[in-house]
Amino acid sequence: MVAESRPLRADARRNRDRLLQAARDAFAAEGLSVSLDEIARRAGVGPGTLYRHFPTKEALFEAVVHERLDPLLAEARALRRADDAGAALFAFVERLVTDAATKADLIDAIASAGAELQTTVATTTAGLWEEIGHLLARAQASGAIRDDIDIADLTAVLSGVLLALRHHANQGANPHRTLAILRDGLRPRPATA
Repeated sequence: MVAESRPLRADARRNRDRLLQAARDAFAAEGLSVSLDEIARRAGVGPGTLYRHFPTKEALFEAVVHERLDPLLAEARALRRADDAGAALFAFVERLVTDAATKADLIDAIASAGAELQTTVATTTAGLWEEIGHLLARAQASGAIRDDIDIADLTAVLSGVLLALRHHANQGANPHRTLAILRDGLRPRPATA
């Protein structure tokens, strides 16, 4: 027997919305380290209410992080059609780093740090890296990006930058200067005599 999908009652919908907002704020600030009990407390509901809507931390994280990843994935896909492939890649990398600099949950999802991610988050993240790979290939074909790197190299460097910017020891790091260093490293090297 298939269970009917009924709309939530108004009070249940409000509780779910409060839980999602509390989770957005908590995950953005603290990543996956925040407890579900703390999220329930911040939302002003009991743990039982939280578990009725989201049976695991991963389910709640998945609901929140899709709100962050889906627009990034759509933007990366749209940038495939950009006239200037190098500028498109650099713009997307800048957007990714600046967004992630203030959202620990985005870093956890993109860098797959802190927990086993649900299949759908992992699939969306893999899709995001695939799109970044397409942007990289186009930028390389245009001559804007060095041709001796591949998506694995770029993934490693970007993940490292994202995780480093999140680390409390690096709070004084300027994401814009970090991006400038990254851009310089991606540009083609001058030919040697």
